[in-house]
Amino acid sequence: MSQDTSTTVTRFAPSPSGYLHLGHAYSALYAEKAARESGGRFLLRIEDIDRGRCRPEFETAIYEDLAWLGLSWEEPVRRQSDHMDEYRVTASALEARGLLYPCFCTRKEILAEVEAAGHAPHGPDGPLYPGTCRKLSADERLARKTAGDAFALRLDVNRALAETGPLSWTEISEGEIAADPALFGDVVLARKDVPTSYHLSVTMDDALQGVTLVTRGVDLKPATQLHRLLQALLGLPTPRYDHHGLLTDELGRRYAKRDKAATLRALREAGRTPEEVRALAHDGAPT
Repeated sequence: MSQDTSTTVTRFAPSPSGYLHLGHAYSALYAEKAARESGGRFLLRIEDIDRGRCRPEFETAIYEDLAWLGLSWEEPVRRQSDHMDEYRVTASALEARGLLYPCFCTRKEILAEVEAAGHAPHGPDGPLYPGTCRKLSADERLARKTAGDAFALRLDVNRALAETGPLSWTEISEGEIAADPALFGDVVLARKDVPTSYHLSVTMDDALQGVTLVTRGVDLKPATQLHRLLQALLGLPTPRYDHHGLLTDELGRRYAKRDKAATLRALREAGRTPEEVRALAHDGAPT
């Protein structure tokens, strides 16, 4: 589905599982600049579906750090944890279409089967799921669900691709790129206790928020293969994409939330000004 790109709408979508660091600052400024230079809109989204790692104090810090940096965004901010019912409805609809199936395998069982198979195919996230539960009958699936067994909902990628046919997306710096969602295999899109995953929620959110340009780190570029498939399955518009390089420290390591000295909060407490931090992010920008 084509999308009206006359007005650029971008977003910065951090997870409140730690304090923002210089890499986050660069990514937020990158997205805001793309919107500002085109007279468009800059959105903030809180990706907090991982309730085990996300904390309210980190969410509060996101707002404080970005405002201190000089950024502003539209209200209300979309918080993924407020929209679990929307994700659940979508996952259920995909399952009813035969595109998702319940997988009852534990991580240990999957690893054992992969090891037993020898040279198992790998994708961007590691060894591909061998498809064990794809072979279960409808009665077996129902019986195990009724028994209360834990399960994940996996995408039957071959069935999905048979429905959509060839897919592609537009990368700002490269033009049209052919998508290969099968690289991920039968990826998990939801679980019994959490009705969504990063892949499902981010695809839905970008469409629901009218995002026309997704700017994010190049480490997430492979995920676009799968997101393009989900867009096609759900009849959602396809935004353009701009995957930027990642900031690294003096040793060439990408910044992470464990790098406490590089967090915006630590830099502020050390006496750095917003202008200095923006310059640090700019000067460290990947070429």
